[in-house]
Amino acid sequence: MSCLLADVGGTRTRFALLADGQVGPIESLRTGAYASMHYAAHHFLNGQPEGTVVDRAVIAAAGPVSGGRCKLTNAAWTLDAESLRQSLHLRSVRLVNDLEALAWAVPQFGPDDVVAVGEGSAVMGEPVVVIAPGTGLGLSCHLPGAVARVAASEAGHTTLAASDAGDDAILAGLRKRFGHVSAERVLSGAGLVNLHAVLAVQDGHAPGTPTPEEIVRGALSGTAPRYAGALELFCGFLGSFAGDMALTFAARGGVLIGGGIAPHIVPVLRDSSFRKRFAAKGRFAGYVDQIPTAVIVRLEPTFLGLAALAARGA
Repeated sequence: MSCLLADVGGTRTRFALLADGQVGPIESLRTGAYASMHYAAHHFLNGQPEGTVVDRAVIAAAGPVSGGRCKLTNAAWTLDAESLRQSLHLRSVRLVNDLEALAWAVPQFGPDDVVAVGEGSAVMGEPVVVIAPGTGLGLSCHLPGAVARVAASEAGHTTLAASDAGDDAILAGLRKRFGHVSAERVLSGAGLVNLHAVLAVQDGHAPGTPTPEEIVRGALSGTAPRYAGALELFCGFLGSFAGDMALTFAARGGVLIGGGIAPHIVPVLRDSSFRKRFAAKGRFAGYVDQIPTAVIVRLEPTFLGLAALAARGA
């Protein structure tokens, strides 16, 4: 018997089968190419070798999960565990938030799965915060102990704070467009585009329509100063937000940055204001400065967490 594992995001949905404790090849599909999760899952399962028997599923979804249902925050799908169970003819379907699944991978990360950004030393047995800027902004916390737990969170939609006058100007520009400026409005792929647009307007130029990928490539190449400026702002805001979350969860076990952006910009993060702003917490600067920060560079790390949930009988 195999277990269907799925990581459902606003841009891509990834599937794999778990059999005999091993995760098989991961197939990535474009979420927007399918009318619903049902069609995408059937597409994947229909492509498996004849005789493959799948009896259950563990699914991570990029949105709040309640009562076995999840409306994706950045895509049109609504997932319902019972409906999927019936449609796919499975014994059980477990639906969790995608960052909850990623946090279950934390104890399994090896030294090659993460790269440090700055100093700090993890305290064993203490909470670990996981932050994932990608299509959206997810956050969770792994709480170790005799019975480990994971706290899912929608902190990506909290109001983003300014640290100085420069931040004030950026957020003022974003408020004109969005009203409420959540952390996700800045710390995501769309957030990079938003930051670039504000900088362009400040310079008296039309913002154009660059993609997040174009902004990152232009910044890394050194040929696009405004792209580089947007990425530096992104890193600074990310550091400040990560420091806030470290304090919120007393995350002396560390803060891990996942998602689709950070693994591509590790050198920029190290040279940016990320770590300085992470620790810039007034009277608690010394406390936060001891907390390590690192980027998750393992490919498809959520599947480690999904497999762990499946092993727990999810």
